[in-house]
Amino acid sequence: MRLNRYVAKTRIVDLKSTDFRGAIDELLTVIGSRIGGNYRRKRILRELLVREKAMTTYLGNGVVMPHIRFKMNGAYIFAIGRCPDGLDYEGKPEYEATRIVVLLLASEQDRNYLSVLAEVAKLFQEQAMVDYLLEEKTLTGFRERFLQRISGELVKPILKQSRFNRLFLREAETIAREANCTSILLFEDTVEGGIDASRPFAKMKTVRVRDSQVSESREHRMKFDATIEIRSFANQRLSQLRSAILIGLTRGILSHEDRICCVGGIPRSNQFDTLAVIDVSEEFSTVLTAEKNLLPSGVAVEVIERILSIASELAVEGREGRPIGCLFVLGYSEKMNKMITPLVLNPFFGHKEEDRNVLNPFMHETIKEFSSIDGAFMIRGNGVVESAGSLIHTHGDFYLDMPSGLGARHSAASAISMAADCIAVVVSASSGQITLFRKGVMLPLSHRGSGDHI
Repeated sequence: MRLNRYVAKTRIVDLKSTDFRGAIDELLTVIGSRIGGNYRRKRILRELLVREKAMTTYLGNGVVMPHIRFKMNGAYIFAIGRCPDGLDYEGKPEYEATRIVVLLLASEQDRNYLSVLAEVAKLFQEQAMVDYLLEEKTLTGFRERFLQRISGELVKPILKQSRFNRLFLREAETIAREANCTSILLFEDTVEGGIDASRPFAKMKTVRVRDSQVSESREHRMKFDATIEIRSFANQRLSQLRSAILIGLTRGILSHEDRICCVGGIPRSNQFDTLAVIDVSEEFSTVLTAEKNLLPSGVAVEVIERILSIASELAVEGREGRPIGCLFVLGYSEKMNKMITPLVLNPFFGHKEEDRNVLNPFMHETIKEFSSIDGAFMIRGNGVVESAGSLIHTHGDFYLDMPSGLGARHSAASAISMAADCIAVVVSASSGQITLFRKGVMLPLSHRGSGDHI
């Protein structure tokens, strides 16, 4: 989506206020008549402050993004404020570290609201990029850099490929052709600055696998047939492989009959050194049924991607260096109410659906905080979290013997994936292994004992 068309230079300002309330009031004043009269402006301000008190909109890296939906003409209105000395808000340190305020007003009829929130949040996820924006001392220069960033023009340069990497890619193409591969997967985390794919592979689909937390160059989109974004924390070769193929299948980028040539290396080593040829039907034979219904009905691909991202963080970062055990059930319906019992008061009860949707970037940390509660997260197919801390109890026939080392979470995940049309994702508390269950069949997405994706 072209967000730059919703941002006007005149709505990028230097804030005079030193407190959060005053800063938001200033930005609403900058927007002016688009939001109506003084009464309506005060009402919007009040609702923004109520939302902020309930759930912080601090993104990290010195950026806060207050947002609200209301009845208005047009889809979105942005107003951006720069505050070099930070803001005061209830003595919270994250607001004192705030340097950029991005105010987003959206129409209550807009259906892409959560996608826009996620897209804007992604623009500021790298501290180096935020620092670059703030290096500019003049307001005019800051406006230019901000508009370049939101339009996708301000990106990292593509590094020139080394002679060895060019040779490796040529040989990979030869092997892929001789092995009758239909697609080539290039793992971009190997090369800092991105892969120079100016010479496309002939007669084969070229798919880029990239870390969803790293800025990309707009030039890349012209040189790859498709891009798969997967959060990566591991330092091993082809660490995103199974997760990437899973997302590729659910998005229709890859098919079950594909033979794939995968090319990668140690992340950020700037050198390709690994090649693997994989038959998708064999790699995923245990979870692919005759109907190829890997996804439950009604479960969005974006929801699975977000849950895998959160699961990766819980497995690798966890708390104090140890993984946090957790269970996510995707595809919740009211039919499951007979299979679950709350262990604690539901922390998501009473909140707006858009505020408790996993696609909302501000839910990321909330999910991680509540992951320490025993029980499962029950999540609808559209990403709305129905409950946390839910005990799963299905009919005894659905409980199967688990491999040695797998405990109650895995047993419950397997059982509910058989009893209902859903997918269950488990993070092991002891090893950090991430495992997906579909129709009672287990698909490990990471090595046990390392948390590293395979």
